[in-house]
Amino acid sequence: MSEQDESGGGDATVEGESAGAGDGTEASRADGEAGPADEVANGDAASGAVEDSDAVHGDVDESLVERVRESDPADVAHELASLRTRIDGLEGELEAKESENEDLTEKLKRKQADFQNYKKRMEKRREDEQQRATEDLVTRLLDVRDNLKRALDQDEGTDIRGGVESTLRQFDDELDQENVEVVEPEPGEDVDPHRHEVLVRVDSDQPEGTIAEVHRPGYVMADSVLREAQVTVSDGSGE
Repeated sequence: MSEQDESGGGDATVEGESAGAGDGTEASRADGEAGPADEVANGDAASGAVEDSDAVHGDVDESLVERVRESDPADVAHELASLRTRIDGLEGELEAKESENEDLTEKLKRKQADFQNYKKRMEKRREDEQQRATEDLVTRLLDVRDNLKRALDQDEGTDIRGGVESTLRQFDDELDQENVEVVEPEPGEDVDPHRHEVLVRVDSDQPEGTIAEVHRPGYVMADSVLREAQVTVSDGSGE
């Protein structure tokens, strides 16, 4: 074999090895191994995603952007997924706390309303009991006063008149202390259906429909009518 053949054969061998190496590299890349170009492309994609996010959400911490650019896309995706999971969990806890707070607020409002209603009932009950007790007392005393007044009318001019008058004044003082008002209208006044009990219509020189005279006085206590005044009403025939 000549030197030229040997030289040519050596060149063929080198070229074949070079070609074989090239085929192996391409095959390796074809099998899924990322080469430098792929890594650059992935980095550019992640950077582009961050830049797109910046455009959507406005200003973002530059150090965070830089860290994302330098990180592996898979790590970034994993971190984002973890953050989403944590956010979902926190939102669920927040909703539960808000619901619990609403329930407690409603219970507190009901308790406050029940307490206020209880206080009002107790106050009304005490007022009613005190009012009934006082009204019962005054009602019993009214008959006594009427009897004293009748005695004065019958025994006018006798020695007991002074004592009876003194007793009557004392009795009236007691009524005043209990805030009892005597209802004893003057002739000619209009009839008050809440305070006056009309007995009969009579001939009178008073205007028609007005009070002619008082047959029995009435009594009012704390705006509550204990007893209406009994009156006669003029029919206007005596005018």
